[in-house]
Amino acid sequence: MDLMLAIGGFFINPVLYIALLAAVLLGYYRVKKERKIFRIRIVYGLTEFKRLIKDGWLYALIFSVLFAGIGLVVPIGWLIALSIVSILLMVTTFYQAGSFIYLAAAAVGLSWLFDANEWSLNFGLFRFEGTEFNYQWLIPVALITGALVFTEGKMIDKAAAEAASPRLHKSGRGLKAAAYISKRLWLLPILLVVPGELIDSYAPYWPQLPIGETSFSLILFPFIFGFKGRSQRTLPVYLYPVVSKAVSTLGIIIVVPGLAALLWQPLAFVALAVGVIGRIAISVHFALKERSGNYAVTPQSQGVMIVDVLPGSPADKMGLLRGEVIRKVNGIAIANESELYEAIQVNAAHCRLEVLDHNLEVRLRQHVIFRHDHHRLGLLVVN
Repeated sequence: MDLMLAIGGFFINPVLYIALLAAVLLGYYRVKKERKIFRIRIVYGLTEFKRLIKDGWLYALIFSVLFAGIGLVVPIGWLIALSIVSILLMVTTFYQAGSFIYLAAAAVGLSWLFDANEWSLNFGLFRFEGTEFNYQWLIPVALITGALVFTEGKMIDKAAAEAASPRLHKSGRGLKAAAYISKRLWLLPILLVVPGELIDSYAPYWPQLPIGETSFSLILFPFIFGFKGRSQRTLPVYLYPVVSKAVSTLGIIIVVPGLAALLWQPLAFVALAVGVIGRIAISVHFALKERSGNYAVTPQSQGVMIVDVLPGSPADKMGLLRGEVIRKVNGIAIANESELYEAIQVNAAHCRLEVLDHNLEVRLRQHVIFRHDHHRLGLLVVN
């Protein structure tokens, strides 16, 4: 019964519904931008909505069992502060600051600030007055944060390259070139334990589990974190695995002093501080790297550079990839998009391509084109 109520509480948290709306809007504005630039959407508009929980449900299940099993207890005040910070992130859509380390640290600061200044916010059903700073609850916060930052890295590896949406810019030579913007929002519903005496002041009706002389309550809480990246110098498929590795490593780095804080409590604060500094360093490093040097996707003198491939199209079935160069079509050398489609008409029923891949090796691809297939193969290119 207590578990069912804990799950029911998940559905009354406004973070859940704002996250659902934010994910829909992410897809809507991506499609709107793609239609403006290319006059076609690349990926289905509800992709971000479908991936909101789908990408991380297994991690959510594992962490629910792990956190509740080892007894990581967090104050309800920090969770309320985290909800406020998470809502602000989604309302402002500033997903550059969507890493969970930023959200967790901001929630700690907000909770302490309200308590220190005796401020309060009345939300009708309850009042938020912050939480007195205490290393005893900061330790589980640091451990949870490290685990979710590690998961964030795994989510980047899983979805960031796929989510990268192309944008056209002018290169240093004044030619059209492509950069890629990747935006994602993830939600992990995780079961947590909170002290009964703390939740009692916010929701006295909430069921409590007596353990010895102390009572606790279960809450299924919607943890959210977001990501925004820009790839220009490096193709997304090669950039984001490196970013992922750096972020996942940072998550482990946060967990280590978090565990050491069990012996010396101030290390919990050090863990969060190191996490914030480390995540900023990762973001700045890759942002500066990507904004320097030449574009990876830019017009070629011999061939046509692929910006993107429409899912399910003939080009997708041929295995064509972003950043590859089409050199010949049906045996005819091409130099621009017009020549590409003129060469296709030489044998409209059977298309044979000579492609220069990412390793600068030539490979041959062919596909039988049926009447229902997209007459332009499903390619977006730069001239």
